[in-house]
Order: sequence, then C-alpha cells, then structure tokens
Amino acid sequence: MRSVVYPGTFDPITNGHSDLVARASRLCDRVVLAVARDTGKATTFDVDQRVALAREVCAGLNNVEVIAFSGLLVEFARGMDVHVIMRGLRAVSDFEYEFQLAGMNRRMAPDIETLFLTPAEQYAYISSSLVKQIARLGGDVSAFVAPVVHAALRKRFG
Repeated sequence: MRSVVYPGTFDPITNGHSDLVARASRLCDRVVLAVARDTGKATTFDVDQRVALAREVCAGLNNVEVIAFSGLLVEFARGMDVHVIMRGLRAVSDFEYEFQLAGMNRRMAPDIETLFLTPAEQYAYISSSLVKQIARLGGDVSAFVAPVVHAALRKRFG
C-alpha cells in the first residue's frame, strides 16, 4: 500500500490544498492529511475546527484521512506507517523553505522521502494567509475555498 502524509496548518484549507489532496488520492492508496496542532503561529481556527473543515472538504475522497497531530512530523509519519511526506510548491519562493524542511526531515528520518507537487495553475497564487486577509477585510473568498470554509470565514469575520 502506497501512503503519503500531507501536513500543514490548513488554516483554513483552500482550493489549492484540496486540489493537491485530490491529485494525491489518485496517485496513492492512502492520503493522511495531517493538521498541525503546534503551528508556532496564531491560528484563525482551532485545531478541531480545522480538522472538521478539512474532513468536510475531503468527504468525497474515500482514501483520505484527516488527523490532527502534535510534535515532529517524521515521528507522526512513522506512527502512521507512512514513508512519504507530500508538500505543495506554489512558486519558486516556496522552494527554499520546503527544501530546508525536506533536508532536515531526511536527516532525522532517512527512511522517509519528501514528494513535491504543484497545484493546478488556477490555484498557484492562493494561500491561507491571503484568503484570511481578504476575508478579514470583507472581501469575497468564495473562489478560493469550498463553500463550507467560506461560510466559516464569514461567521468568524462577520
């Protein structure tokens, strides 16, 4: 069974994230969408809300599990018996940071590989941070997130 873990804060999950999840679900037998508890930053939604939104967005993908995790990603992956970490690259600016993460993870866990996927072109510019900023300022984010996420953002920001 080929499994992959796709980690992130998913605060909130965007159409770019769900595009990568859907594509990974066609490539792999099992996709674990790992929602980080320990983000190191203030989140708009608590971990339970982020998990619930991600589960609803991914509901039609039978081989996708959404699970919150704490601690080191490589330890979580090992605990889930997953040996591939998937990361998304939107632009060249993402590469340096992701390259550092992949190198550090490889140093800590040489048995775990990192796989990079790029989102479809129409999602390459979408980030959770931009979506939240637009929503916070009263803009329409319905083109960037699933309806359930759009509703959650409207409720959160009014």
